[in-house]
Amino acid sequence: MQALLIDDSKAMRRIIRQSLLALGLETIEAVNGKDGVETLRANADKIDIVLVDWNMPEMNGYEFVCAVREDSSFDDLKILMVTTENEVEQMLKALDAGANEYLMKPFTKDALLDKLDLLGIKCGGD
Repeated sequence: MQALLIDDSKAMRRIIRQSLLALGLETIEAVNGKDGVETLRANADKIDIVLVDWNMPEMNGYEFVCAVREDSSFDDLKILMVTTENEVEQMLKALDAGANEYLMKPFTKDALLDKLDLLGIKCGGD
């Protein structure tokens, strides 16, 4: 299983990547939504899930979700919004745009595993 991890924070990408690797998921990384769309298109056949931050330059996570959901070839792609945005309105906006689940930062590895399980992403790891 492989995840596309989109976050402008190098430190946050490292933290999430380590959690995903511990759960048995390989990662491909992008630094913003625009880069994420390009990376997704180039690796569409390999990616099982996208984990995307909301607040990023050039194209934020919400805009990324909207762009991906405009392309019907990605209808079955699982998208997990991983962000510090904690307002109910923001969560609903992301879910209405096509995100499948929402995970608040900071989070535990168990919380991430629970969200992946909800999305049907089978993890190995510890």
